[in-house]
Parts: sequence; structure tokens; C-alpha cells
Amino acid sequence: MANESRLWVNKLTSAQRIEQIFMISQPQLRTTSRGDFYIAAYLSDSTGKINGRMWQASEEIFRSLPDEGFVRVKGRTESYQNNLQLVIDAIGPVDTQQVPLEDFLPRTEKNIDEMFARVTEILKAIRDPHLALLAQAFLNDADLMALFKKAPAAIGLHHAYLGGLLEHTLSLLELGDTVLPLYPDLNADLVLMGLFLHDIGKTVELDCDISFKYSDQGRLLGHIVQGMFFVEEKIRELNPADPFPGELKDALLHIIAAHHGLREFGSPVQPATPEAFAVHHLDNLDSKIALSLGAIKSDPGRTHWTNYIKAIESALYKPRPHDAP
Repeated sequence: MANESRLWVNKLTSAQRIEQIFMISQPQLRTTSRGDFYIAAYLSDSTGKINGRMWQASEEIFRSLPDEGFVRVKGRTESYQNNLQLVIDAIGPVDTQQVPLEDFLPRTEKNIDEMFARVTEILKAIRDPHLALLAQAFLNDADLMALFKKAPAAIGLHHAYLGGLLEHTLSLLELGDTVLPLYPDLNADLVLMGLFLHDIGKTVELDCDISFKYSDQGRLLGHIVQGMFFVEEKIRELNPADPFPGELKDALLHIIAAHHGLREFGSPVQPATPEAFAVHHLDNLDSKIALSLGAIKSDPGRTHWTNYIKAIESALYKPRPHDAP
């Protein structure tokens, strides 16, 4: 359970005295215009991150810090150029074993088991026997599904928290369940499988033990290629006496390959089937809504607009209409 006595990053204000553990990332040893050493780093917890500055630092202190890990910080907050920063008086490394990780890794607010049960329920509607067997093969892979339940859907754009991949996938399956009756000429089974598996490669693309980062495999292959590998592997494990239809396999692999929509966004091919277009646009809808709502919620500024967000090429207007009575 999260530490209720902690001063959370998203609640910090100017002129607060602080002595507690933070996650540190990207520490750098720099020099002032007078040649004095200082340390710059990001300090974070599960609610956000803040710029940290330690003036009158030393090489010895800097070398004691992990590139990414946990530190105990004593210092004070102050406002600098309208942004809050933490001025560090003392800092030192902390053993990961002493740290409650739930304080530092954001996680879904929804129930993991309930979401996974709903994913399983929706997939039971698949009538094509080959796709139904393939779906069950994935659901029966306990190790892969454990990663599927834990993984974020991204590092920093949308659903960037533990359980985010499961939450995003369920949202897409719910969207598909709602939209598919409007398009009876679509292969609904293929769309549902594409929505289920489009990001399955993120289970190994992203590491989330201490922080969210790309694994070596993720950087070398990416989740699209890895997801296609997973499908090929599971199909090979199915009953060889009843071969998986080649055209059906190609159609499913194409959905995974094309789900980013454009080559410039990482897709090796662009959508070339109605089912691939459906998966791409539903994926884009859910990710952009989650991104925009999350950006508004987390923006610390006092104006009506967020900072410019590169992923949507715009700033966002923050005031929200009141809910209807």
C-alpha cells in the first residue's frame, strides 16, 4: 500500500522542507559559470517528476548516485522561472530492497483481475475455430499473460503505468464489441483478435522493474516485430492435423504490422484491409483520448492551456465542461 505520509510530487508547493526517498534519473554533473560543480537530475515518484539541483556538489557525490535508481534526498522546494524545483542539500543512494515500489511506479486504478476476466469474456465470442484456438493459446500462456497484466502500454504517452497495456487492450475490445455490429461486412473475429494482439509485443519491449524503459530486445526489434513473432510461434504450437489457414494468418499478421497506420509512425506497412483500418483507427482513438485526458490531468501550469504536446502537435485546452446533472 502506498505511503500516506509521503509528500507526493504532484502535491509539492514552493518553500517545503523535504527528507524522503525519490527515484532518480538522468543525473548529470555540470559546472556553473564560475566553474563550481552542481548536479542536475530528475526526481520522481508515482505521481510525477521534478527537477532536482544540488549546488556546491562534488565528483564524489555524483559518482555515488545510480544512473537510475533510488536516493534519499534532504532539501527544499522553490519556484524558479515559474517552475517548481527541488534544491538538494544532501543526497545518497538507497537499496532497492528498502523501497516500496508502489510509491514510484504509476499503476492503473482499475482492478487487474476484473479487466482480464472481461478480456477473456469478449474473446469467447470469436466463432472462427482457428482464431478461437489461437486466442485460447495466448490466454493459456501463464507467463506471457502475467506480463500482459503488468506491462504499461507506453513509457510516456498513453496508459504509461502498470496494467496500462491490459487497460488499453480491454478498452479496444470494448470499442470493437460496440462498433462491429455497425459493420456486418467486417470479419469481426479477425478484428477482435487484432485488437487483442496488436500490442502483445510490448510485454517484452518494455521493462518495468524499477522504471519504465525499453528492453534491449525492445530496442532491437520493437513490439510490432515481436508481436508477429508471438503469433507465428503460437500458430506453430496448434494442432498440426488442422493447419491454420495461410490467408487468415497473413491477415492477422498484417493487422499487427499496420496498426500504427503510417510508415513514419513505425508501421512496416500501411493498412490494406478493412479490418486493419478498423484496428488502427480504434487504437488511435483510445490512445489519443487517454493521452489528452492524462496530459490535462497532470499538467502543473496555471494557465488554461497545457504545454505543447508533440504527439498530437498541439497544446490542449484544460477547462472541462461540467458534467450534466
